[in-house]
Amino acid sequence: MAVTATMVRDLRATTGAGIMDCKEALKETAGDIEKAVDYLRKKGLSKAAKKSGRVTSEGTVGSYIHGDGKIGVLLEVNCETDFVAKNDIFQTLVRDIAMHIAAVNPDYVSSEDVPAEDVEREKAVLTEQAKESGKPDKIIPKIVEGRLAKFYEERCLLNQPFVKDSDKTIEALLKEKITELGENLSIKRFVRYQLGGN
Repeated sequence: MAVTATMVRDLRATTGAGIMDCKEALKETAGDIEKAVDYLRKKGLSKAAKKSGRVTSEGTVGSYIHGDGKIGVLLEVNCETDFVAKNDIFQTLVRDIAMHIAAVNPDYVSSEDVPAEDVEREKAVLTEQAKESGKPDKIIPKIVEGRLAKFYEERCLLNQPFVKDSDKTIEALLKEKITELGENLSIKRFVRYQLGGN
């Protein structure tokens, strides 16, 4: 796959890495942006990765009400400084993520938040489905791994394609804003209410 200038620009916006490093990462990963981000992180070239260990003790609780008050979301997003917490870019990000939660209804922030017993149960079901469909035993673990990634995409906020731009996940959006704002950001927690729901 040919690496385009747009792909390089998008990867650069997400990671803050240099142009040549972005080109190399995209070539190595056949143009897959998510894999290119991981490639740069492994090489230590992503500015977002460097910021990810920093403490986020400031931030805001954002809200979003949708459908004439039928759905509501409260969301805590953290940053490093009060200055960034009041920034329009940060406030827009919080609102966009709250709107995404209202639309998509994830269960968890990240795959690490899914209880281990739920993951094991899902793996057991997926393994049994693969066996029932007659797949050879040696490829079943790969099939399960791929389907588990889909499970995380459906249930975990960071793994989901962003409703306003399905070419990037919420995690990629967050990394993009980390680079843009120059601070570590983290989604702490959220709650979604639906009228008449449980």
